[in-house]
Amino acid sequence: MTVQQPSGGRLQIAANARLAESKRESENMRESRNRAIVVAVAFVLFTSTCGAARAQATQARIKVDIDRAIGEVDPHLFGNFAEHLGRMIYGGIYEEGSPLSDKNGYRTDVMEAVRQLNVSVLRWPGGNFASGYNWQDGIGPKDQRPARPELAWHALESNRFGTDEFLRYCEIIKAEPYICVNLGLGTIDDARHWVEYCNETRHTYWADQRRKNGREEPYKVTYWGLGNEIDGPWQLGHKNAEDYAKFALEAAKAMRAVDPGIKLVASGSSNFGADWIGWNRTVLGALRNTADYISLHTYIGNRENDLERFLGSSQNIDHYINVTEGLIRQAQSGQQNPRPLYIAYDEWNVWYRAYEKEQLEEVYDFEDALAMGMFFNSFFRHANIVKLANLAQMVNVIAPIMANKQGLFLQPTFFPLAEYGKQRGNTALDVWVSGPTYKIGSRAPLGYLDVSASYNARERVIYLNVLNRSKSADIASRIESQEGQIHGDVGVWEMNHPDLKATHTFGDDKKVHPATRTVSAALKDNAFSYTFPAHSLTILRIPLK
Repeated sequence: MTVQQPSGGRLQIAANARLAESKRESENMRESRNRAIVVAVAFVLFTSTCGAARAQATQARIKVDIDRAIGEVDPHLFGNFAEHLGRMIYGGIYEEGSPLSDKNGYRTDVMEAVRQLNVSVLRWPGGNFASGYNWQDGIGPKDQRPARPELAWHALESNRFGTDEFLRYCEIIKAEPYICVNLGLGTIDDARHWVEYCNETRHTYWADQRRKNGREEPYKVTYWGLGNEIDGPWQLGHKNAEDYAKFALEAAKAMRAVDPGIKLVASGSSNFGADWIGWNRTVLGALRNTADYISLHTYIGNRENDLERFLGSSQNIDHYINVTEGLIRQAQSGQQNPRPLYIAYDEWNVWYRAYEKEQLEEVYDFEDALAMGMFFNSFFRHANIVKLANLAQMVNVIAPIMANKQGLFLQPTFFPLAEYGKQRGNTALDVWVSGPTYKIGSRAPLGYLDVSASYNARERVIYLNVLNRSKSADIASRIESQEGQIHGDVGVWEMNHPDLKATHTFGDDKKVHPATRTVSAALKDNAFSYTFPAHSLTILRIPLK
């Protein structure tokens, strides 16, 4: 896990932030002042006559064409992550002896909330934890499993939740399991034996150990990660790109020899303060005929308390995806039948307040909920290449669900995650957008409206996803369908709140909720007008004839 601002490893995040803070303060003050002037001028130029109560609306235009397909919104974009860290596992999804748990120790209230998210793929056991984990410690009778010092997060690992507990949990919540093997301190034998334990059908040593532990049929785990963040100096077993690529290639060969049907995720760079492009180029060059994905990790934060800058982080996300896609194409060039290679964005979230001391128990507010839409909009716009994504994480640890011994509450970030997930399997559309813009420092201008769209051909419905990044201005927009006649009322799902810092807690989790309604679209030339409120996230459901 690396935080996008500042860049660097998880163990360096807080220190880097303090060192950079003083430098950024004066720069941000100048940036904010200059941006305020630019925004004021832009709003004067774009001001429309259909004013709003909070601020006068500005004009934008959005054109949607169901023939301009990007790719499938892969169901695996709506994955999650469960690391042995803080109270994610123990006291999160698993709490033996709790009256809220079933006979196997799984928290049933948490499980019901997880089902509402409809998690498609669940990554485990890490994260940094994976680079020091011996999976063999976590199988067999629980009372005979050894407790071990946990070196990544400086805890004690009881190993009472291991491979069988994880894979059974995935079956219950109907999520595809995604196991990250230990390519930090682990060995190639450790990796291949883990695949054998999970997937082997014949009577081999590790398959029979699985049977001995109560599971006759193989689990058929398809997705396997070839280590976690091995480029990071904070990582146990850190390697340079060349050494990692050689090691990962040999591990992949051994794992595929056990089960040729598995899909493998190479460890892309997460250290954006270093030569992350060089790392990814080297890894892709070595694994282009072996890996199915390369991973990206991004965490964002709002230390400057500047909403528009915060929600402008999509420029970084788009940049990381575009550059990595280019590196994939470079690695594939010159091959007659190149192996398909995609991006797995298998760690992403807002994270900047709570670190190891707080066990990463981040309290999310309304503006963080808006950022969920920003991430998904970027993934949808790159649906041709981003085919797997995992929010980090699921419960208690930088998570949309918070639990204690008495119950749980849903953080504001929960609701966009659940709503965007309803578009899985749709076709992502290339949307044309024109409207007011702003600048962050010396970067290229950025639209206040951050937009993606998808099309459900079976239902003949367009889903238009619009984040208004402006802190104060409503933006009136003309929405045009270039192909397909708009027909009937438009459904509206909207997240908005007057307090950007509104949060939830135990017993008080009803403040920040989405509103739903339908509006009658006054059509003219197969288009209608809609005003997106300031600092809001809106999903329009537009039916076609």
